[in-house]
Amino acid sequence: MFGRLPPQIKLIQKQSKEGHNYSRDDEIHINTQSGSQWDGLRHFPVLEHEMFYNNTPASELPQGIHPLEDPLQIDSSYTRIGIQNWANHGICGRGVLLDLVKFFSTDGVLPYDPWTTHAITVPQLEACAKAQRVQFRRGDILILRVGFTKRYNESAQEMRDSLRGKPETLAGIEQSEDMKRFLWNNHFAAIASDQPSLERWPTPDGVPHLHQTILGLWGMPIGELFDLEKLSEVCAEFNRYTFFVSSWPLNIIGGAASPPNAAAFF
Repeated sequence: MFGRLPPQIKLIQKQSKEGHNYSRDDEIHINTQSGSQWDGLRHFPVLEHEMFYNNTPASELPQGIHPLEDPLQIDSSYTRIGIQNWANHGICGRGVLLDLVKFFSTDGVLPYDPWTTHAITVPQLEACAKAQRVQFRRGDILILRVGFTKRYNESAQEMRDSLRGKPETLAGIEQSEDMKRFLWNNHFAAIASDQPSLERWPTPDGVPHLHQTILGLWGMPIGELFDLEKLSEVCAEFNRYTFFVSSWPLNIIGGAASPPNAAAFF
């Protein structure tokens, strides 16, 4: 989706001098936005000013291929607001799952299509939290199950393949001042979703992307395309929607995003 290449793996069979196969290496090429990921601070700027988090001009961040042969001899422009800073301490804390799929589909039918443009509002998030008897705490990691993964898993291959050939339309949180206040006033440390775009896509004409505020101004991690299906089952089994989240992004110097490498502990 969004014109990004799928992951590729190259398997390399090594041989001894005698010609015996004795070990394997692999080389992995991924676009860190092509699957489950944390959006890092280099991912999205404040567009009007072309400025990333902490007043970092887009013009000062390198582009292209940069060999990193010696991690102790790296230009500081490569490391500035890179995702390796999050890898140094991880993204850990109390996670809260708002299972909007279960909340909205009490009769078995989800009243919106996760693959079409649809806005999730603040009152809906608050109603879901109330139904789950969840009270937010400062520093929570908010995780939203909106339904993209469920629909993908249940769709025929032809339907899955069709996502590549049409403009992206996705359900997600609404772009509004109310949503900004909700996220800010609850002091969430990070927010994640099972949708390819946390926010409704496309953004309505004339309305700023929430990514600008969440990443470019606040420096809050955004998680996307998280597979929350098993987590949903466990939360329902225990009737408990809070847990400890441990997530360690890859130590990619200057990276714009990373697979989450995340787990939930009950």
